[in-house]
Amino acid sequence: MFEQGRESHIEIFERTRRGSEGHCRLWDQCVRRCRSAKGSARFSQHRLLGKQDYLRIQKDETNWGTFTRQPREHHRLMSRINKNVILALLTLTSSAFLLFQLYYYKHYLSAKNGAGLSKSKGSQIGFDSIQWRAVKKFIMLTSSQNVPVFLIDPLILELINKNFEQVKNTSHGSASECKFLCVPRDFTAFALQYHLWKNEEGWFRIAENMGFQCLKIESKDPRLDGIDSLSGTEIPLHYICKLAAHAIHLVVFHERSGNYLWHGHLRLKGHIDRKFVPFRKLQFGRYPGAFDRPELQQVTVDGLVLLIPKDPVHFLEEVPHSRFIECRYKEARAFFQQYLDDNTVEAVAFRKSAKELLQLAARTLKKLGVRFWLSSGTCLGWYRQCNIIPYSKDVDLGIFIQDYKSDIISAFHDAGLPLKHKFGKVEDSLELSFQGKDDVKLDIFFFYEETDHMWNGGTQAKTGKKFKYLFPKFTLCWTEFVDMKLHVPCETIEYIEANYGKTWKIPVKTWDWKRSPPNVQPNGIWPVSEWDEVIQLY
Repeated sequence: MFEQGRESHIEIFERTRRGSEGHCRLWDQCVRRCRSAKGSARFSQHRLLGKQDYLRIQKDETNWGTFTRQPREHHRLMSRINKNVILALLTLTSSAFLLFQLYYYKHYLSAKNGAGLSKSKGSQIGFDSIQWRAVKKFIMLTSSQNVPVFLIDPLILELINKNFEQVKNTSHGSASECKFLCVPRDFTAFALQYHLWKNEEGWFRIAENMGFQCLKIESKDPRLDGIDSLSGTEIPLHYICKLAAHAIHLVVFHERSGNYLWHGHLRLKGHIDRKFVPFRKLQFGRYPGAFDRPELQQVTVDGLVLLIPKDPVHFLEEVPHSRFIECRYKEARAFFQQYLDDNTVEAVAFRKSAKELLQLAARTLKKLGVRFWLSSGTCLGWYRQCNIIPYSKDVDLGIFIQDYKSDIISAFHDAGLPLKHKFGKVEDSLELSFQGKDDVKLDIFFFYEETDHMWNGGTQAKTGKKFKYLFPKFTLCWTEFVDMKLHVPCETIEYIEANYGKTWKIPVKTWDWKRSPPNVQPNGIWPVSEWDEVIQLY
């Protein structure tokens, strides 16, 4: 029966191959007759011919025998090829759509700075960063405990300063994108004025309950080093509170005489885990620091209400030049045990006048924006005995010649300090002296920088001889002296030994400025034609 059905198929295909007339009708007949062929095991191995098979036979009927012998293997192969092609097309289409979405976001939505983004929580960008979450939790902690912390992180403050108008016009909770606090970093630095902190121990416990791991750094209070009975008192200097992979560095500022703030050195004691945080990356605590007392303002940064310095530029300028050197109280006590302090009426009166003169000079130069430091005998008195040397009879300051300003003489005159003499000129060996009260004078030496050293000049009025005093190169640090925040050379011992030699610890009351200093050397003679300019006495 099957053979008969098969012969009929061939006749049908032959007629179809000769012409296309009646094509569809013949196809239907073929299907019906194939379905009527029952009971044949051979037929069960065959499948109904599809339209593609039918067209193939039309093109090459000689392939019929081959086709009927291996139809199942061919079908499986074609099925796998079709599936792979479809899968590849779907993958290519999906990738193209994803690339289009990224391109659209980058070139259209980002160009609008998020203006078209929804302000719902789900669309906010960057607010899931570990930095922002740590800062938010820290602010929640300090606000709940009324701890008046303020942001001092240089990186964040610089970003805020560059975009200050935008920050100033941002209201609480209105940020749609985290632009400042989400910047990648290991630490965020805040500061606290210790005298305003009322519940230190309670705050510490609550911080740990909120998930922070906190480290407390303490050290001796240097303000009490001059008092034997109180010199061992310890005060908190730094807190480091870690949440997940980010840490908050809380710098504790302490008030000092002269209305400035001071923070101590972050010195790790033996029991502290050196791997707690990357301590070397801290921007505060490598050395003690001194800052002007900042006026604060409240701003909203990335949806969080923070306090920052009202003048962030000034604070940022202070950071790299904030290093502080403490007066050596222990050595000063030892000095006065060996050399009795002069407490005569004349000595006490001179120290009082010299202190007032130094304070007046500091205010005048600060108004002019001129850096200065304690020099010569005044610097020696600070370093050796933490006081003014009573037999020095003057106050000595140093100024870099590049910081000279033409109105410096008139500024001192207006402050009540008339010019006593002027030696040299701006280009060479400039020296100014001003007359203070009670016959105490202020000497200002201007320093010139060479390739491997610095120097200041001196002039002998009677002969016009010039002298040069050589110093190794130095930088400036802050210190506290006569209740003021003042500059001194950071490399203090090298500076003093250059000027006074290795025996600087021994008081010398007879001093010849032309011969006594070990760093003095002749520097020629001023031409007589220039004397009117370079030698002026008043």
